[in-house]
Amino acid sequence: MKKNQIVKTFLTLTGALLLAACGSTNAAETSEESSKEKIVIATSGAPKPFTYVNENDELVGYDIELVEAVFEKIDKYDISFEKAERASVLSGLDTDRYQVGANNFASNDERREKYIFSDAIFKNQYVIAVAEESTEINNFNDLVGKSTEVSPGLNYATALEKYNEENPDALIDINYSEAELLVVLQGVESGKHDFQLIDKAMASLFIEEHGLKLKLIELSEEDSSRIGAPYSYLLISKTDDGAALVEEINAALKEAIEDGTITEISEKYFGEDFAPKE
Repeated sequence: MKKNQIVKTFLTLTGALLLAACGSTNAAETSEESSKEKIVIATSGAPKPFTYVNENDELVGYDIELVEAVFEKIDKYDISFEKAERASVLSGLDTDRYQVGANNFASNDERREKYIFSDAIFKNQYVIAVAEESTEINNFNDLVGKSTEVSPGLNYATALEKYNEENPDALIDINYSEAELLVVLQGVESGKHDFQLIDKAMASLFIEEHGLKLKLIELSEEDSSRIGAPYSYLLISKTDDGAALVEEINAALKEAIEDGTITEISEKYFGEDFAPKE
């Protein structure tokens, strides 16, 4: 009896110690997570496949997975994503409600005065999408006087704005909207607008997925140099913390590009490697 009692007591104490150890480990993990600085990343959920909401109501896309990969390498922040209108993403960065914006953002002088830019996260090439039967547009010079529809702040919108600023006597008719890219491309297909300047990867994806009757016109090297390469960036709130954060982001981004992580993400969403390597 005494021997059995000793064994029972030993087992009870051992179990209690194991539970206590597990509890301590869980508490330590919870404490570690709660002690991490919180970073909120804002995105509008468009254009696909850079950022969008999938069938499970989850934010996914190239920009989203890239941000997750970058912050996983930094491993000192508790990150979360928030979906907001594009204008609200920018105003939220203004007030530091959001610390990072991930939305296929292009660079322009005005924006660089207001926000901190990461290193480039995406590099592609522009093409001109027109209706299959179109004969009026065959190169970039043919866009003068023609109409297009763009969302403010996207890289191809910025490229056209840059052209118009530098060529006031040969303007392109730019119409702004917050319409989904599919709707915009369908507008080109139907003749509502004449063309869409767009990333080649995105255009090819939409034509294949939705059976759009569009053809793509590639730009000459000269025309490409006039409007610049379609680099995309993360935007960071312009604060002292943001200045420190962007250094960590750029270091982790460089590592993720070099080890092939960004290439894998690009191939997942575009079928090609558009990780910036220059």
